[in-house]
Amino acid sequence: MAIKNLLPIALLGLVHFSPMAMAQGSACAPGGTFDLSNWKLQLPTGKAGSPDEISASGLKGCNGYKSEYFFTSPDDGSIVMKVPGSPSSSQCVTTPNSLHCRTELRESSPSKWSPTASKNRLFGDLIVKQIVDNRVVVGQIHIDDSISTKPVCELYYSSTGDLTMGVQQCRTCSQKTFTVGHVPVGQRFTYEIRYEGGILSVSLNGQAFQKLDTFQLNNPDSYFKAGNYNQGNGPTEVHFFAIRVTH
Repeated sequence: MAIKNLLPIALLGLVHFSPMAMAQGSACAPGGTFDLSNWKLQLPTGKAGSPDEISASGLKGCNGYKSEYFFTSPDDGSIVMKVPGSPSSSQCVTTPNSLHCRTELRESSPSKWSPTASKNRLFGDLIVKQIVDNRVVVGQIHIDDSISTKPVCELYYSSTGDLTMGVQQCRTCSQKTFTVGHVPVGQRFTYEIRYEGGILSVSLNGQAFQKLDTFQLNNPDSYFKAGNYNQGNGPTEVHFFAIRVTH
């Protein structure tokens, strides 16, 4: 079993921050207090159809990458991921196969895995600090790029605090939406998404896992993503206290 934590380096295995970690975080890039060695970062900046990406090595350490869209909060020590809006409202940049902008971490080591394996889990501990309209994807599983441009599933958090999971019904068609729960905007919560043994499931705040139909997907090789994938026109801001991947 391999566990990859995006947690304060001094506090691996915990989700709370000491005053020392918070003070360091206010001066450091996120890679100075969080282990980002298994992720790359996708940003809402760059050229049309070609957003900026930062590799794991570029994220490493206090002097690693930080910007107005990706930084360590001086208030709570979390990783802050911000998106200014949509291409029409803010001129942010999208990937070639999306209409929406993101500040989002993409699993890079491993770059893909099989859903039939015994353990594939993504855990997030976060607050959605700002959401003006529509919804934001805070966690997802994406089909390997060599197979499809579609996700397996996306965990949506709406401007009303509702959480839903959109699951792709096939590798080229549309999603079916499942209700997951409700968390008021500005309230901290956790989620865990699993796709293992061929079964997709999700849990909110440590509650029982809800199994989700994967329809005609047929267990394609996949990878995890977590962050702020803005689906609306207004700005969004998401703070992550922990992201943990287990294989």
